[in-house]
Amino acid sequence: MIKIALEVCSLASGSSGNSIFIASNKKKILIDAGLSGKRVSERLAEINVVGEDLDAIFITHEHKDHIKGVGILSRRFNLPIYATEKTWSAAEKDLGKIKSKNRCLIDKTGLEIGGLEINSFSTPHDAVDPVGYTIKNKGKKIALATDIGCMTQEIIDNLIGSEMVILESNHDLEMLKAGPYPWHLKKRIMGNEGHLSNDDAAATVVELVENSVKCILLAHLSKDNNVPELAHLTIKNMVVDAGMELGRDLELGFAGREQVSRLFKVG
Repeated sequence: MIKIALEVCSLASGSSGNSIFIASNKKKILIDAGLSGKRVSERLAEINVVGEDLDAIFITHEHKDHIKGVGILSRRFNLPIYATEKTWSAAEKDLGKIKSKNRCLIDKTGLEIGGLEINSFSTPHDAVDPVGYTIKNKGKKIALATDIGCMTQEIIDNLIGSEMVILESNHDLEMLKAGPYPWHLKKRIMGNEGHLSNDDAAATVVELVENSVKCILLAHLSKDNNVPELAHLTIKNMVVDAGMELGRDLELGFAGREQVSRLFKVG
């Protein structure tokens, strides 16, 4: 029998809200809760989880599509919230009143919750102190890197060694340039503190697969400047050019905006 170290499910991914569920056999956490508390609870119910089962919420950064439901979930289920000190300061007004014992800090030294080893790393995004996360249990690791304007060596170093990576593939560059957004917003998205394009995501995927990552979930796809088929084709073409094959060398999935992903089991 295969022993499962971690379970992973995207509850929502995109500018309308982001939330990732991660569990071991002992602990269950959320990374971000950018939907209303009610909607997060509804999506958890789809994988047979209730709010009372949760042990903590970790925040990547203070933008509302990542923290909308964090405060209400913390108050309703008495959940500790983990964020960097600067993110706490920036998010406080939107989180509302939080019990002092549930105001928890995370930094580069990481922490452990019931066997889950959780570490953060810096990401380039237009927030005060944005981070991605790695989560380890029983020698297995998963990683989350979304809302990143450009790929950095620090991010790559943290993603390598993961059994599964949740990676941003936000926009097709030509769709974005020709699309309806005002120029200042296009510049923000394309900038080094904006969002990762399909091409940059594909280059990252190749590097990760070359370093033995076997499963990647593409996340935070733009509703207006991307489609899953185009992101998939961009990844496939670059993977094939590198002498690899989808299905053989890499399992590729998508984190949807309005639907819960399947529950990935990392053994």
